[in-house]
Amino acid sequence: MNTTAPMIEIAAVNKWYGAGFQVLKNCSLSVRRGEVVVVCGPSGSGKSTLIKCVNGLEPVNDGTIKVDGAAVTDPSTKLPSLRAKVGMVFQHFELFPHMNVLENLCIGQEKVLKRGASEARAKAQALLERVGMTAHSHKYPGQLSGGQQQRIAIARALAMDPIAMLFDEPTSALDPEMITEVLDVMVSLAQEGMTMMVVTHEMGFARKVADRVVFMDRGEIVEDTQKQRFFEDPQSDRAKLFLSKILSH
Repeated sequence: MNTTAPMIEIAAVNKWYGAGFQVLKNCSLSVRRGEVVVVCGPSGSGKSTLIKCVNGLEPVNDGTIKVDGAAVTDPSTKLPSLRAKVGMVFQHFELFPHMNVLENLCIGQEKVLKRGASEARAKAQALLERVGMTAHSHKYPGQLSGGQQQRIAIARALAMDPIAMLFDEPTSALDPEMITEVLDVMVSLAQEGMTMMVVTHEMGFARKVADRVVFMDRGEIVEDTQKQRFFEDPQSDRAKLFLSKILSH
């Protein structure tokens, strides 16, 4: 493993939906190992599409994406194996409703990583303790709050020993009082050195833990800059307008 190479490398990526709508326009960025990059921008700017392209959930029309040196965009790449190494946390949790919390954390370990049941269970219980959910291991997702489900989703992703974590608006479906409990888990991950790419409108989180901020608009990366500069001196009029609206609330 080349420790100096970027963990995530996106180069000249374009994507269309059908023939008429280009959702990503010549997007390029890289994420270093241990770096936290927040991707923000108005609705419909292509943020979620971009992050889903990183682990192949969305195919690209041209350009290249590499994760830890593996080419996501190469047809010969085994995407299930790659996705097992890249944790993905979605807006709507995506937990298995017919499995309890412990089972949700164990199934991927057993089926994909081929861990034994006792090893998977021990890993799951350690992660439940980490996210403050030990007392809920026997419950089903429908018995939990949104914030609790999202913490379980993060623990499930971590159970696969990911080399990087992708977050697609992880707090946007939550009630305001539940947001902090999820962000606290994400902050601790960042502080421990996890490579993270986070699509979010939570500018407080970005201020606290992001190394860089990527601002998108209409499918393009308009700014890719250090956190402090983005908040104190955004270079584009579009980013200035976005910040003036989102920071006024």
